[in-house]
Amino acid sequence: MPIGQNAPMRMRTRKLIGAFGLLALVALWALLAMALAQIVLPSGSTLAAALYYVVAGLGWVLPAMPLIAWMAKPDAADRTDRR
Repeated sequence: MPIGQNAPMRMRTRKLIGAFGLLALVALWALLAMALAQIVLPSGSTLAAALYYVVAGLGWVLPAMPLIAWMAKPDAADRTDRR
């Protein structure tokens, strides 16, 4: 099938796009988490701030899971070869 005529995206291309997507997600998530911390924790306790940053620091994982699953999806040719 010629390129550009609804050819399925190869895993290599998905991983490249996904890598840039993950970098953008993590950067945006960090900026939002810091901005929210300025609003929520202006003079809170150190323990509350530490708990917030642990939760906020791990929070990007849930939105990243579908992107990582899409990146890891095998190529169409790989799926037919294994039958």
